[in-house]
Amino acid sequence: MTIDFKGVIPATAVPFNEDLSIDAPGVARFAKWLSGRPGVKALMTNGHTGEVFSLTSKERAEITRLTVNAVGGRVPVISSVVCEGILDAIEHAELAKKAGAAALDIMPPHHWLRFGFDPRHVIEYFNAISEACRLPLIVHVYPAWTKASYSSGLLGDLARLDCVQGFKIGTREMNKYARDIAAIRSADPNKAILTCHDEYLLASMVQGIDGALVGVASLIPDYINELLVAVSKGDLREAQRVQSLIDPIKEAVYGGGEPTGDAHARMKAAMVAAGIFERATVRPPTTEPSAQELKTINAAVVAARLKYEVAA
Repeated sequence: MTIDFKGVIPATAVPFNEDLSIDAPGVARFAKWLSGRPGVKALMTNGHTGEVFSLTSKERAEITRLTVNAVGGRVPVISSVVCEGILDAIEHAELAKKAGAAALDIMPPHHWLRFGFDPRHVIEYFNAISEACRLPLIVHVYPAWTKASYSSGLLGDLARLDCVQGFKIGTREMNKYARDIAAIRSADPNKAILTCHDEYLLASMVQGIDGALVGVASLIPDYINELLVAVSKGDLREAQRVQSLIDPIKEAVYGGGEPTGDAHARMKAAMVAAGIFERATVRPPTTEPSAQELKTINAAVVAARLKYEVAA
């Protein structure tokens, strides 16, 4: 099955109740609203923005099921697979498929961050998941500074796999980012290339990509779509205008760094200020923003002119 991934794909945040349980009505309300925003081609559950490491395997599947039911077929739902080995990944992939996921985002096993990997292990990992679930796969590319970063050559090899339909690229080193894109395009120009550089969207979009798969699209989906449209038209003035609206949010949420658990907590607080979530509850060990951070976030939401009404 081929899915059109070329556009905006929000990696969804998860609303929790005050007792840290999943707010099921909140998940459904948010998914329904977000799937109807302009330019949104799919939703992705169980990413870092969704606090995936705080979720059990059953909870991950449940969030995907709630999201699929809420969107009602308007857009496909992707579920991330975040596991340590092939058998574990197959189990999670099958649970996601049963929950209604139309595709899977495959993160590197996290022991690779510590020990590295043999490129053959990566190909084997993707093939095993594909053979088990028969769903389209997206390659989740980690920053260049990590031991789980894929070489440009390996990305080309992955692009030649029929099961791979897209790349969520967060290289965060611009020389390698350009080489990675060139390698994928050379191997198969039809594979979707999606930036996941939340903290510098415009700079990463002008490299000739197809869309954005980012967590901050849970908060500013319309601005990201407007930015992507402006870049695709070559309208630099309009792109700079939209980026200037994004900048206050970017600074309040990410500051000078990359997305982190605490940054995701700050984004949830911004989502409350913008009328998207009712609560900004996060699961430990992620911590909620300080009073000063909340003041900065609220000011940024006002500066970015964010105010939504998310109907039940």
